[in-house]
Amino acid sequence: MRALKIISYILVIIGAINWGLVGLFNIDLVALLFGEMSLISRIVYGLVGLSAILSIITSYRDIAYYE
Repeated sequence: MRALKIISYILVIIGAINWGLVGLFNIDLVALLFGEMSLISRIVYGLVGLSAILSIITSYRDIAYYE
């Protein structure tokens, strides 16, 4: 489970950096690297979204554990 959390955290950071680049400079790094809406870029976007959901769930569980 620890490895999954680390991978999820890294993917969330990648997603946040990508959205920061889109907002500030109109550069979509994932699309630039893998092609606009190619299969690989769609997989990356999907994994980033799933990682965000996993991070929300595990963060809530960790907070509830310490209360």
